[in-house]
Amino acid sequence: MVLSLSSHNVIQYLQDVGLCSSEDGASDKSELPGSSKNNLDLLVTLADNRKLLLKQERNINNDAPPHELFKEWLFHQLLQQFPVLGNISALAPLVVHFDEENSILVRNYLSEYLELATFYHNNDIFPQEIASAIGTTLAGLHRATFNRREYKDFMATAPQGEFRYGFYNPAQGLGSIEPEIFGTVPTDALKFYVLYQQYESLESAIADLAYDWNPCCLTHNDLKLNNILVHSRWEKLDNCLVRLIDWEACSWGDPAFDLGTLLASYLGIWLKSLVVDPTIELEESLHLALTPLEILQPSIIALIRAYINTFPMILSYRSDFISRVIQFAGLALIHQIQDMITCRKYFNNADICMLQVAKNLLTMPEQAVLTIFGISESEILNPVAKIHKLSQPVKEQQLLRIYYEKTRLRGC
Repeated sequence: MVLSLSSHNVIQYLQDVGLCSSEDGASDKSELPGSSKNNLDLLVTLADNRKLLLKQERNINNDAPPHELFKEWLFHQLLQQFPVLGNISALAPLVVHFDEENSILVRNYLSEYLELATFYHNNDIFPQEIASAIGTTLAGLHRATFNRREYKDFMATAPQGEFRYGFYNPAQGLGSIEPEIFGTVPTDALKFYVLYQQYESLESAIADLAYDWNPCCLTHNDLKLNNILVHSRWEKLDNCLVRLIDWEACSWGDPAFDLGTLLASYLGIWLKSLVVDPTIELEESLHLALTPLEILQPSIIALIRAYINTFPMILSYRSDFISRVIQFAGLALIHQIQDMITCRKYFNNADICMLQVAKNLLTMPEQAVLTIFGISESEILNPVAKIHKLSQPVKEQQLLRIYYEKTRLRGC
């Protein structure tokens, strides 16, 4: 029988698995710091003020991704197996125990850090140093694992006694709309699905994005501001300003997806502060936001530049990398709206504005670059290009290409 964790039995469980003893005088005071829709989270403070976070997968519905906590444990083992990753301070392992039978994972809780989303909300400042640290860390992960078979094979490890499912392509739009939706979402939210289905160009852009999805490195796959921690004394530190946590969705994936998801999280700060009224046009509403995009742009630019500066080779691999990041940001905004409707049963005119912005990012990424960053793509990359003079490929002489660089058939 699977053990169900609660505040009443969590101390006993920790004693049973050897993470604390009765002599330690562990506190029986545990709290719920904000459980996700798939996991139960319990925070326990031990006698020496050390804190442990316990997560148990609940699988409350059939759509929950299987073995989420196993993948976080697998990432922990990856860091142990490959020191080049474990030495990246922002990725340093935190997991201390994994109970596969009961789907329970225990990790150290970083008391001196707080969620970046909370930091931004409480302080209303967006330091470029923090954004640069995130970009450098993420690029370091992608660069170290880029096209490396040993990492890819390691991530294909299956839970004991089971087969590993194929690599999941996260570049998906909304699923087919079934009649059951009328009983599960608010009436106002039905407008979102109606608008989504009306935009043929939107669905086409998402289909193209999914078609071009090219997994080539290890990706976080849920890199939003809630999954990034910033040190409480970040201004006084020279390194380890941030920590990337919650690797439950990590897999072999597309690096642009991680960066796009993170960009969408920044854009969400702007879009959720819109002043929305039926009498106000979208453009005017975007300019009247309580947190203007101009306030966020320096950090967004610092994030992208730090990433490219650390991993310049990505531009040789994908010359359209920036555009793909923009498109994935649009896709992430759509999923933000859907999650809001599913979890909070909430939808309003601000979400309609978010959908329109998401559509523009997906269908017109080149034009959206100037809107989102406030500068052109060449201006974003110019400082990086001066530092990294990427060598041009040697011209092939007396060679005849017998293939096309990209062949694609439509309508088949």
